[in-house]
Amino acid sequence: MPRNRTVRLAVLGSPVQRSASSPSSSRKASPIRRRLLVGGLVALSLVLITLYFREPQEGPLHAARSAGALAVKPFQVGAERVVRPFRDLYGYAAGLLQAKSEADRLRAEVERLRQEATQYRTAFEENKTLRTYVDFKAPRAFPNDYRPVFAAVLAYPPSAFEQQVVIAAGSDSGIELNDPVVSPDGLVGRITNVTPGTAQVTLLTDRSSSVAAIDLDHNASGLILGRGPDNGLVLDNVEKRYVVEPGDEIVTEGTQRGKWPSLYPRGIRIGTVSFVNQTSSEIFKRIQVEPAVDFGALRAVVVLVPRDRE
Repeated sequence: MPRNRTVRLAVLGSPVQRSASSPSSSRKASPIRRRLLVGGLVALSLVLITLYFREPQEGPLHAARSAGALAVKPFQVGAERVVRPFRDLYGYAAGLLQAKSEADRLRAEVERLRQEATQYRTAFEENKTLRTYVDFKAPRAFPNDYRPVFAAVLAYPPSAFEQQVVIAAGSDSGIELNDPVVSPDGLVGRITNVTPGTAQVTLLTDRSSSVAAIDLDHNASGLILGRGPDNGLVLDNVEKRYVVEPGDEIVTEGTQRGKWPSLYPRGIRIGTVSFVNQTSSEIFKRIQVEPAVDFGALRAVVVLVPRDRE
């Protein structure tokens, strides 16, 4: 027994020789090998890309690329067929949600317009009743109190400084001086010369033109003045206390504010506000108006002849 114990102790106490390749040294070498591998792959990629762009179209790299693309194409087609139903389903769902949102918006807009139309109709009927009760004397209204005379444009201005056109209707059709002239787009001007078969129309852009006007959006009144074909129209005599914004619609006011004795009927479209400015030293706002009528493309006009004149 003692002899065996001595032998066992000797075996247990003998030193163990460690291997030269320990785990710690292999762990240190692994990142270096990975970096070298990545660097080598990057360098190889750069070399292949350079050679690919430098070699002719029929070179081996181009051929290899074409062969690779041809080999991968069936997989691309299969993936496309698998993904297409899901993509179409997503597009259908998105379109359905967008259509529903647009339908809700339009439905709300229709309801609002229906309510406004009902209010306007009620106010119109009340207005007619009140006018009957008080025997109200109103100015001529457009278009009911006017007889339209349709006429073609025969001659255009000979120069940009003369803003008049000649139309194929005159006194034989009941036309007189200062009768309003319109087009489907809005106010064109007024009659300034009449013969039995023709008449001269001075356009709204002429520097001698002036029309009492009102801003429908903010109820600001002023005077539309012509500034020639290049400068268009300006809305003058609008006090700074009134609000006027770009995009506001300007129509005839139907009052005696201009130079001419013949009143334009109320509610004929003139144009929209394109520019607004004001300074502390000026009394009135500076307002530019874009005409509703394209005066360079007039082919026919409508002269408004008052029915009570007949």
